[in-house]
Amino acid sequence: MNGKDIVTKGIDVSIAPGPITLRGELSVLPAAKAMVLFAHGSGSSRLSPRNQSVARTFQKAGFGTLLFDLLTEEEEEMDFKSRQLRFDISLLATRLAEATIWVTQKDEIKHLRVGYFGASTGGAAALVAAAKIGERIGAVVSRGGRPDLAGETLREVKSPTLLIVGERDEVVIGINQQALLKLTCPKQLKIVPRASHLFEESGVLEEVAQLATEWFQRHLSDS
Repeated sequence: MNGKDIVTKGIDVSIAPGPITLRGELSVLPAAKAMVLFAHGSGSSRLSPRNQSVARTFQKAGFGTLLFDLLTEEEEEMDFKSRQLRFDISLLATRLAEATIWVTQKDEIKHLRVGYFGASTGGAAALVAAAKIGERIGAVVSRGGRPDLAGETLREVKSPTLLIVGERDEVVIGINQQALLKLTCPKQLKIVPRASHLFEESGVLEEVAQLATEWFQRHLSDS
């Protein structure tokens, strides 16, 4: 990667932790404030229009973004049948941590602070990875996440964490309220009116993106 690779539009990248290769899309402005790595939930991908929409909001706010697939194509096929890998939080968190190392080894962006945006089971993976890496992760946002799947690791998270849940997602609201009690880092729970688990209602995903942007602006500022 060199200077000309720092672009406003996403470029395809390959992240190779160990014997496998993960596919990603990297977008970084020359004057980026920080990097936000996405950890999507089950059934989603780096190409998801919803993920892409949130990423564009972050990019407009001056953040670089890395959307990448936590599983290989072969693993995705396996998971479609078994539905097991999507709940392997240790595996997903390890992949996210390895992608973070990949980002921090790139000369042009290694100075940038890093934040995580996780959804569904990816929210748990983001929290576990943040606990593992420590202070380098400046902020975490979980959208409709399952922080309960992070278990007791929640108590080890130091990164300021925002939990976002839809008003109509009652079960997940309870899960996030319990997780909030376990978190000892700077934390907040936001409940988005009218929103269900997937935030498919008109305008609510934009509200999620704005809440996340404000959280990252507050906690990833390097001033």
